[in-house]
Amino acid sequence: MVMSKNSRGEGRKSSRYCSTVSSIAVFVVFCFAGIWIVMSSIVQMSNLLDSVIQLSDPVNEGKHIVSENGSKQFEVNLGDLLKESTRGDSQTHESQSASHPENQNDQKGIENVSVDTAEANQQEVVRDSFGEKHDLEKGSENTIEENYQIGKVKPSTEKKESGTMMDSVIEEDKINKVLHSKTKESTSESNMEIQEHSQVSEGVSITNQYETLNDGRKGHDNLSTQAVESQYEKESQKYSISINSGKYDWKLCKTTAGSEYIPCLDNVQAIRKLRSIRHYEHRERHCLDEASTCLVPLPEGYRIPIKWPKSRDMIWYNNAPHTQLVEFKGHQNWVKVTGKYLTFPGGGTQFKHGAIHYIEFIQKSLPNIAWGKRSHVILDVGCGVASFGGYLLEKNVLTMSFAPKDRHEAQVQFALERGIPATLGVMGTKRLPFPSSVFDLVHCARCRVPWHIEGGKLLLELNRVLRPGGYFVWSATPVYQKDPENVGIWNDMSEITKSMCWDLVVIGKDKLNGVAAAIYRKPTENECYNRRPKNEPQMCNEFDDPNKAWNISLQDCMHKVPVGPSERGSIWPERWPLRLETPPYWLDSQAGVYGRAAPVEFTADYKHWKNVFYHTYFNGIGINWSSVRNVMDMRAVYGGFAAALKNLRVWVMNVVPIDSPDTLALIYERGLFGIYHDWCESFNTYPRSYDILHADSLFSNLKGRCNMVAVIAEVDRILRPEGYFIVRDNVETIGKIEKIAKSLNWDIRFTYSKGGEGLLCVQKTFWRPSKVEPILSAII
Repeated sequence: MVMSKNSRGEGRKSSRYCSTVSSIAVFVVFCFAGIWIVMSSIVQMSNLLDSVIQLSDPVNEGKHIVSENGSKQFEVNLGDLLKESTRGDSQTHESQSASHPENQNDQKGIENVSVDTAEANQQEVVRDSFGEKHDLEKGSENTIEENYQIGKVKPSTEKKESGTMMDSVIEEDKINKVLHSKTKESTSESNMEIQEHSQVSEGVSITNQYETLNDGRKGHDNLSTQAVESQYEKESQKYSISINSGKYDWKLCKTTAGSEYIPCLDNVQAIRKLRSIRHYEHRERHCLDEASTCLVPLPEGYRIPIKWPKSRDMIWYNNAPHTQLVEFKGHQNWVKVTGKYLTFPGGGTQFKHGAIHYIEFIQKSLPNIAWGKRSHVILDVGCGVASFGGYLLEKNVLTMSFAPKDRHEAQVQFALERGIPATLGVMGTKRLPFPSSVFDLVHCARCRVPWHIEGGKLLLELNRVLRPGGYFVWSATPVYQKDPENVGIWNDMSEITKSMCWDLVVIGKDKLNGVAAAIYRKPTENECYNRRPKNEPQMCNEFDDPNKAWNISLQDCMHKVPVGPSERGSIWPERWPLRLETPPYWLDSQAGVYGRAAPVEFTADYKHWKNVFYHTYFNGIGINWSSVRNVMDMRAVYGGFAAALKNLRVWVMNVVPIDSPDTLALIYERGLFGIYHDWCESFNTYPRSYDILHADSLFSNLKGRCNMVAVIAEVDRILRPEGYFIVRDNVETIGKIEKIAKSLNWDIRFTYSKGGEGLLCVQKTFWRPSKVEPILSAII
């Protein structure tokens, strides 16, 4: 009786309890029986979960890492990405429709997701995550061609309960990480297998790879960065992020360039101090010692750009109100003024009768060029208004068009406003910001580059970026005009190209336009170099890395052609679109960014971003994709985000930051393109160039090195009004960016944060501040 009392926590002694001994005993027995039943159920559920999440590859287990401030964060490695790609779809299409009505893309309100709801639905998420799988709904713009199926899981027999899609998605990923360490090799219970050519909806997560990507140094010692090699760490870039005050005094930039201000190209004071402009130094980058935080004004009468494909042929005049090219190049059908529009007939200096005919002329001159098949990613030097690249899109050719900001007023701005890929750049004293051996073809149509001078130093730079076996198409007056000056240039070019071991394959004549083009081919072996009577141009020394391109001076030497069976460039890439989805042969011998086999990471990254896009970005965060044409991934890794958008009518500029693992060559290998950049400085493009900027783990990596406010001001500069900014990062960073976005009067379209991770989508508005800040360095 005393033990019975003590077992209930009562220490008093009273005779009145004696009469209830039997009742108490029965109650205690039932309590113990209930506890035993509950514990048995928990053990069974734990065993069930263990059996469900067993995977075939237990190599990577979840780890805890300590952040700079001492707090623990969960490290997301490639194993986590692989787990994401193996999970079944966590939501039915019905629940997606319920959570995101059809008119959601046009709504202006804020979509807030409840964390409490996600926690309440945790058990349902586990059931959805590892239970039923659903095929993705096909459409004209969202068909996914799955080449691999990872994770065929037995369907659950329990009926799923619909919840908020984003809650389920987040919880699914969090549970997957927590249970990650329990993975075992067991194909009998999890029934996992790999199948080809299946269309299956896989689990989606908004959580990203930030902890692993933040320091792209874990597990990829063989992957260097542009920052390390170029030694371009300026003391003036080492800012601390002091934005805790929550107050931002935004001002308009007052410059001579006005609404077209490009900080690193309009530094008038720095340009005036140049000792020489012989090598176009005045067209190169001259950034401010301290990045500007002012906002660029809008041109008067600015309107939302015309949608693609109509924009290829016409843009609003007020968006780029320039007529100089109309006067200089109107007779060549570059551009014309037609009422309130600028129209583009499709002509160029060498193809005044239209780019379509000119493109066909090149193909007929050398059928092996095979537009869109063998030649898929090309470089157009001195692109003008980029009509050549714009019409090549019909041939499935992706053209990196570039030209300087020079007297050909606003040519690149016209191209971007038209929805044609283009960037600002010059053949000057620095290497182009691209890796070596990445372009299938390089084109120059009267591009005004003196290839023949100084031993062909600029031509050697083309040799660096041109793929072995690739073609150089040179359509210029020295090819077909016989006056003394042109004959002299042709003779110099003939001597230089011969010493470079370039074969002159053919000289094609375009009778309609009255021009001709010389087509050269870069060698695929090194024997010719060894047979040359003179070592001119000389071969580069073995310590000169051809892939290092950020702020690297031009070299008057050539690099040997890669010939090893595992060397990139020794074999031509697969034809498009197979090259987009297939890991290249040379990736087999390399470790990936996250420490696992690179081909495995490549495939997992592709699946991951397809899932994120089609299950979250496409209709879940308030973006009207019909208004999107120009897209930038501010921190691309494998190019998976860009690859996921291949069925949409968009193009993506993949930016590899100089302090990130150098994966840009791989991005080109899969048929995409991109550029190196340091986000502590302004980007080489005109204001209002892009419809979407995507930043995955970018800002947490810039912490302590760049001024975050200045980077956001740069985002504002290159993002169009009503354009979207998508940020995936840690909670602290997301919170700071959201606060800055609100101070800019941007619309918060979607926000989610939980467990140290977050997703933010904001939309820029037409708001401009009333105060003005003179930028003395940019005023003439």
